[in-house]
Amino acid sequence: MKVLSLRNPWAALVVHFGKRIENRTWSTRFRGEFLIHASKGMTRREFDEAYEFARPVLGGSLPTAERLQSMLQFGGIVGHARLVDVVPPCASAFCSCKAALSFGRSWHMPEQYGFVLEDVVPLPFRPCKGALGFFELKEAV
Repeated sequence: MKVLSLRNPWAALVVHFGKRIENRTWSTRFRGEFLIHASKGMTRREFDEAYEFARPVLGGSLPTAERLQSMLQFGGIVGHARLVDVVPPCASAFCSCKAALSFGRSWHMPEQYGFVLEDVVPLPFRPCKGALGFFELKEAV
């Protein structure tokens, strides 16, 4: 099965808080089901920047930074999702990309490709080595 690594806290925001656009600097032709892998590393700066990005999107449903940090898992499979579309980069922060507007423009970073996710479900944590891009996990999940 295909797997995609996400840095935390982005992985937790996708799996637990309704983030349905995963931003990437590259596109993919892949569509379908895949596993979500929470990568091993995360810097304090990465956490703080992601938390500040999520604050206006989630408002009161975003837990405190301490609570979110306590939920994070690293170096393993944390969820399952289906990739249904890829939103292209837009010219500005006020882009009117149809897919971005339909699937949560607030999560789309306009200079990046937005992988549109559906049917996201958390899975019990399973340690697993990650890789860049989509990679294959040969073992049964």
